[in-house]
Amino acid sequence: MTLPETMRAVEITQPGKPEVLKLAARPVPQPRPGEVLVKVEAAGINRPDVLQRMGNYPPPPGASDIPGLEMAGTIVALGEGVSDWKLGNAVCALVSGGGYAEYCTAPAPQCLPIPKGLIAVQAAALPETFFTVWTNVFDRARLAPGETLLVQGGSSGIGVSAIQMATALGHRVFVTAGTAEKCRACELLGAERAINYKAEDFGAVVKEVTGGRGVNVILDMVGGDYVDRELKCLADDGRIAIIAMLGGAKATISLNEILRRRLLITGSALRPRPIEFKGAIAKALHERIWPLIESGKIRPMIFEAFPLSEAAAAHALMESGRHIGKIVLTV
Repeated sequence: MTLPETMRAVEITQPGKPEVLKLAARPVPQPRPGEVLVKVEAAGINRPDVLQRMGNYPPPPGASDIPGLEMAGTIVALGEGVSDWKLGNAVCALVSGGGYAEYCTAPAPQCLPIPKGLIAVQAAALPETFFTVWTNVFDRARLAPGETLLVQGGSSGIGVSAIQMATALGHRVFVTAGTAEKCRACELLGAERAINYKAEDFGAVVKEVTGGRGVNVILDMVGGDYVDRELKCLADDGRIAIIAMLGGAKATISLNEILRRRLLITGSALRPRPIEFKGAIAKALHERIWPLIESGKIRPMIFEAFPLSEAAAAHALMESGRHIGKIVLTV
């Protein structure tokens, strides 16, 4: 297959509002050793893309300056040393940048086959949120059989993935969301109780639905003054995994609560982690979660798809907070 020399890609012309995203011609990237080149059919939109566009989340050294942390399509070239994949394989992949384009390179270990029964647009919505939930909820926070999970922001892309993954693995899941419609959507996906944080005290509701014990693990995208409130609704030996700070980067917390009840606060950012680390997550997802997707117990939640040329509109929707689930670009 002869590849073109140039491709369409979305550039961040300068830090700013969604309209700084513009289509441009870029050279088609070449796969380095250990990488594959994917002809992209769809790319997921994620909150870090918005932060990068604003100038607040620069790509790590060596990564593409084109936004986009996940995509799906067909492998059209193999870098030196790649033996696990073949030309023509349909894959989705977690990448450090470059997804908003017609072609994108990906480290081979960070690729996963598109689950049977899904199309590329659905598969493009999987990697970023599924890798993030797996590493934070199941690896770092060690959600164990029989334990309960509270997800802050249940209607977000991360939220709908966490609800489905934890429910499919047999856990009781509670969530917060900001409207009655979003709460209903979360409960339809499997959340036992969705708490409208604008009308209810999530801490009080959590204590009520757990018989006063509290939850074992909290997935927190808010930070700020939520953290101290979360400590109070954890069960003894409970864990908080922080993955974003939409409510602020600083918190005042009760150390007495942590000492007395052996609580743990952890957090992580996935983008700068090494390929080997992300490859191990991919293997765990393929073994534990992909069969649940293929059986229909977990399904990607696509709220809206935009053509690549309308990346600015997709970002505007992400910032509006109106969406339930994922927003994707089609190429």
